[in-house]
Amino acid sequence: MSKHRAERRPARRAALAVAALGLTAVVGAAAAVVPQLGTDAADARQAVAAPGGPTPAVTQAAPVEQAAPSTAVTEPEVDVDVDAVALAVDDPAVPADSGEGRRIVFSETEQRVWLVDADETVERTYPVSGSRFDNLDPGTYRVQSKTRDATAFDASGTMEYFVRFATGFSEPIGFHSVPRDNDGVLEQTKAQLGTPLSAGCVRQWKPDAIALWEFAPVGTAVVVTP
Repeated sequence: MSKHRAERRPARRAALAVAALGLTAVVGAAAAVVPQLGTDAADARQAVAAPGGPTPAVTQAAPVEQAAPSTAVTEPEVDVDVDAVALAVDDPAVPADSGEGRRIVFSETEQRVWLVDADETVERTYPVSGSRFDNLDPGTYRVQSKTRDATAFDASGTMEYFVRFATGFSEPIGFHSVPRDNDGVLEQTKAQLGTPLSAGCVRQWKPDAIALWEFAPVGTAVVVTP
């Protein structure tokens, strides 16, 4: 072997050794990076346990705010108008000899009204307050006119849902809501219905006045019994 070849071989071996060391360093760095990607959470937990180690920031989900149970009390309505309970079991039957077909029946003795369908089904019955005076004869009448808002003949107050069917001594007679005086005060209570208190007309509680208004177009029969 010549002297030049002997000197070249150690130099080549040194170069290969350096290259091998560089490859090892690259592989080692890659191996260090890959596990790091999957162990961040584990390292964070270990850091909490390690004395003197940094405390990782932990983000907690905000607590869900529970709605406080409602303590509101719903007041019952004073005038709940439910058709399903409009007819009580002990309501009086339609008076005998009160006609037939679709009609309004008013009993002066019982101070009560019945709204009767063509098939004799009673749609509604309720107490009223008729006249204190003898100004309405028993018999069959017809609805003559309807006035949504009316004024008393002597201008002493107002009433709603006026359904006229007769004439008294000189003034019209009809069904209407309990009147209010000129100060807006009802002239009687609901508990007083069933007693004759008017000056000629037939007073009704407002839900009943609305029901009769809707039941009775002009021409509807009105039968007044003793």
